[in-house]
Amino acid sequence: MLRKKLVDVALEWQERFGVSPQITTPISEYDVAMLVGMSEDEYSVYMQDKTAVSKGADFAFKGIRYQVKGNRPSGKPGSFVTRVPKATNYDWDKLIWVLYDKYYVMQEAWEWDVQAYKQAFHNFKRLSPKHYRQGKCLYPKNS
Repeated sequence: MLRKKLVDVALEWQERFGVSPQITTPISEYDVAMLVGMSEDEYSVYMQDKTAVSKGADFAFKGIRYQVKGNRPSGKPGSFVTRVPKATNYDWDKLIWVLYDKYYVMQEAWEWDVQAYKQAFHNFKRLSPKHYRQGKCLYPKNS
């Protein structure tokens, strides 16, 4: 319910002022927590003493530290995703990349273990969706 309100306000803001507020990071972290089985209450309790600038993992669940990256195109001409965020450290166990549509509806989610990620991408300066799609597909499950 709260997620929907945040998305609705961001989309209304974008419609009115042209650019959406930066909500992709908190939305993707929340969505990944739900995707891996964390309850909303567990996530809320876990996040209470966290800040937006914490180094390393974005959250931990069942002993696994998760790093989350997300992208969302605005829907404007030329806004499709060609570059994805790269992890800047390896202080996590699993990285999950999420791709949304322009309405913040999850389209894809891909998982990487830290060692495989480091081996595959450490020397890369720029990553694209095709790179992350080489990982384990978590969503949609039928891929």
